[in-house]
Amino acid sequence: MQIEKSKELIRIGVFYDGNYFFHVSNYYNYVHERHSRISISGLHDFIRNKIADVEYGPSGFPHCQIVDAHYFRSRPGAAEASQKGNLLYYDRVFDDILMSEGITTHYLPLKNNGGTQRFDKSIDVLLALEAFELAFHKSFDVIVLIASDSDYVPLARKLNSLGTRIMLLSWDFDYQDDFGNHRVTRTSQDLLNVVTYPVYMEEIINEPTPEEEILVDKLFVNKEGSSKGNGSEVKEVYSAEDDEDFKVSTILSVKSGYGFIKYPPENLFFHYEAVVGCDFYDLEPGDQVRFRIVNNDKGEDVAMDVELAQ
Repeated sequence: MQIEKSKELIRIGVFYDGNYFFHVSNYYNYVHERHSRISISGLHDFIRNKIADVEYGPSGFPHCQIVDAHYFRSRPGAAEASQKGNLLYYDRVFDDILMSEGITTHYLPLKNNGGTQRFDKSIDVLLALEAFELAFHKSFDVIVLIASDSDYVPLARKLNSLGTRIMLLSWDFDYQDDFGNHRVTRTSQDLLNVVTYPVYMEEIINEPTPEEEILVDKLFVNKEGSSKGNGSEVKEVYSAEDDEDFKVSTILSVKSGYGFIKYPPENLFFHYEAVVGCDFYDLEPGDQVRFRIVNNDKGEDVAMDVELAQ
């Protein structure tokens, strides 16, 4: 599909459901064969190219500009984050990345239910309200939604009433996690039905056309040249003087999405989602880490809140 029109500027607004985007980025970093996070700058180039294709054709890229972008996510409060290693530092690093791309951030605290953190729908409502208000006042030609939830269907219908075209970046994938659970991510069909340009990202990433290959490669952070950096030797430690909740030991092995920590009499399993304050793939055998021991749903001892020891 291509709209016949003169080469006037196409104004693009991008709206991230950050909880969803973080989940997708984790999938590519820890499960998918690429083992790399999604690049924000690469994603924005991809968006501009895709909109140029459907609005103008290949020559229209300079006329498609992202004039506004917003990122919405629930996250732990400062007091809780301060208890989890370098989590505040890495949140600030990601904020710097978002700011460097001109993205405005919107955060709400995670809700606690009997001591268990959970997401609620408040952040989705905030995204919908902001997206509609900004579309009304700024007259975007195209809004890009990075989301999957059917809760955004009313927003899409309201945007349609304004004459704002909608591009939806959707991911559908499934895999078996390290606990043997079948994990499925699907985009709401109702949402796909009400947008102007549905873009099936998983299909494009896994089987790009020759024209899409460069764009797809740029979608992912280039890890070449990165290094651990401190070069210091780390002793194997089994401390009897750890604090009440945390233990200290060393990494035994790191696999694809999981690893093991030395802790007699048994080695402790940990999943990539249990790592805080650093990237899972920054961990290497021999690294000294702090962690808590908890029971999983099978009654087995596993490590949680795994972080590099200072």
